[in-house]
Amino acid sequence: MRSRMLRDYLVRALPALIATFILLLAWEIYCRSSGISETTLPSPSRVIFQAWLNREALWINTVPTLRATLLGFSLSLVLAFLLSVVIDFSALMRQALFPIFIASQTLPLVAIAPLVVLWFGFGLVPKILLVALVTFFPMLVALAEGYASTEREVEDLLSSMGASRWKRFRLARLPSALPYFFAGLRISVTYAVVAAIFAEYAGAARGLGIYMLNAKNNFRPDLVLAAVLVSSLLTLLLFSATWAVQRLAAPWIDNSPGRGT
Repeated sequence: MRSRMLRDYLVRALPALIATFILLLAWEIYCRSSGISETTLPSPSRVIFQAWLNREALWINTVPTLRATLLGFSLSLVLAFLLSVVIDFSALMRQALFPIFIASQTLPLVAIAPLVVLWFGFGLVPKILLVALVTFFPMLVALAEGYASTEREVEDLLSSMGASRWKRFRLARLPSALPYFFAGLRISVTYAVVAAIFAEYAGAARGLGIYMLNAKNNFRPDLVLAAVLVSSLLTLLLFSATWAVQRLAAPWIDNSPGRGT
């Protein structure tokens, strides 16, 4: 069973792997044949080689970024669920809070990040808050839409059997929202690492954002791209983890990447 699932996953991933290989090969050929300077556009082979040479420094700076990402995303997840329950149980709270949530997503991160660092210092707290700010809204909207998709007949049946509002929520509305939630979760998780890196740009001692900034100031695009490679791999890892969580929490949902949502 597991071998078949792994084989199916690899078959679905094969087109993406082939496309990535072709893109990197074209990039490599262009760098070698055009004579472009490595300080302008380093080749993929140089980026990977420099990433290996500087793996210790990259790892030291990856740890704080990953910590801020995971803590911020965890806070975002808890907030999104609690707020979604509040607005689902109270139409008044939905009307009062939803415009505020929407407005929070219009705040330019480039402007708000320095202010959050100014208010909370250069530690971990502002990075956690900024990651949560960027990532909670897609999950909140997904949960709200998922609750609304619950079949009316199911709720009426539970109500006729004397089920309380909370029990109807737990047995009908929450399970109906799970496919929507995991779609929102995957959208949010792709923003999480980027938000943590951007927060580090605003003020931090270590992190991939600081590493990229220092590499850029030293005219080392190969090291900048090496850090970008690490951040991309982190995002892909977190994205893949959402499928594993979905399989554990909701095995009845189609769990195949690239199929449905």
